Amino acid sequence: MNNFSPNMLKTFISCPKKYDFKYLQKISMPQKMSNFEKGKKIHALANYYLRGDNIDKFETVLNPEEKIIWNNLKNNEYLKKPCIASEYNLSCRIGEYWIGGRLDALVKDEYNYYILDYKTGSIPKNPEYDFQTMVYLLCTYRKFGDNLKFIYIDLKNNQNCSIDFSQEKLQKYTKIIEETCDKISKFVPLESTSHSSLCNLCEYKKICF
Repeated sequence: MNNFSPNMLKTFISCPKKYDFKYLQKISMPQKMSNFEKGKKIHALANYYLRGDNIDKFETVLNPEEKIIWNNLKNNEYLKKPCIASEYNLSCRIGEYWIGGRLDALVKDEYNYYILDYKTGSIPKNPEYDFQTMVYLLCTYRKFGDNLKFIYIDLKNNQNCSIDFSQEKLQKYTKIIEETCDKISKFVPLESTSHSSLCNLCEYKKICF
């Protein structure tokens, strides 16, 4: 039984060769930890905050940029809603495949459940059909029903991107994900692949070129 995360699906669509290196051959390439430290700090702090822990000491070690980002998140309207779960693992079956991931938070009000995803960088260019959006909405729908919204919280620009769920999207998302999983299951790694300017940003470029 295959299990697919949003990153696995996104990686395959963007570059099957990278998918081969990362998920089939399981080659791990070093990356600068500084690229992830800010996001990890904010996500950890949000998790403690939503659990009701005292975060006073944690807030004092944030640098000026991190303090601005954290205050943007702490004062966000969606973080003030009742929290159902934080750092919440969910999965569901689509056809013969399993998909899943970890939600930053799930909150609710009297009308809807809201999947929250905090972004210290940029939100997806096409958020409505990003694999993270589709996978998280489908998994949450299976457990909580269709009164759902996906909220990307853009902390850099201090704004929200809201995506509604519907039965029409349920059908579209299911089809896209199942077709992508089918392609992955039939994938045969190639010795060579075409390259683009984006390859210069890939951590696998030294062993791919």
